[in-house]
Amino acid sequence: MKSSNTLSLSDNKVKVLLVENNKRKANEFMNALDRSNYHIVHVSNTGVSLLKEVDMFLPDIIIIDIESPDRDMLDSLNKISSTAPKPIVMFAEQEDTQLIDILVKSGVTAYVVGGVNLNRVKSILDTAIARFTQYQGLKDELETTKQKLTNQRVVEQAKLWLIQTKKLSEKDAYHSMRKMAMDNGQKIEDVAKNILALASL
Repeated sequence: MKSSNTLSLSDNKVKVLLVENNKRKANEFMNALDRSNYHIVHVSNTGVSLLKEVDMFLPDIIIIDIESPDRDMLDSLNKISSTAPKPIVMFAEQEDTQLIDILVKSGVTAYVVGGVNLNRVKSILDTAIARFTQYQGLKDELETTKQKLTNQRVVEQAKLWLIQTKKLSEKDAYHSMRKMAMDNGQKIEDVAKNILALASL
C-alpha cells in the first residue's frame, strides 16, 4: 500500500476518497469542495473493500460519512493506519465516546459530530491535514529518538564485549570499532551489531 506521510496543504490537488452511501449527499460533498484544492477521485460505499479502493485510487485523504462503521471498516482503518497512514475524517450524527476512542486508535484524524456542515467541509479537511502532519512529524521524531537510543545501547554492549574479551580500555575499544567502521564504509552501530553477532557464536 502506498504511503503518504508528507501531505501538504500547498499541494495543487488533494485527492479525496469519499465513503458515502447516499448519492445526494455525495453530490453535496462534491459541490462543497468544488473550486477548492480538494478533488473527490472516487465515491465508495460500505459494501466495497476500503483497502482495495485505497490501493486503486491512492487518495491523499479519506472522508467517511456513514451511520456506524462495521468490523470490516475498523479492520481496514487499522491496516491503513499501520501501513500507509493518511488523514481520515469521519462525520457522524451522534456522539459516542467509546466509538470515538476506537476510531482514533484505528487512525481516524477527525471525528465530526452533528452531521455534515457543507460550509465547513474544506476547513475541517484543512484542520485534519494539519493535525495529521503534526502527528506524523512527532511520531517520526519519536521513532528516530528510539532508534538512536537502540544504536547507542548496541554500541555500548559491543564496546563492553571488547573490553572484557580483548582486554582493551574503553577508549581503545571505541576507537577499534570506529576504525572498523571507517575501513569497511559502515556505520559504527552496524559494526557493533556484527561484533555482538560474533560474540553470540
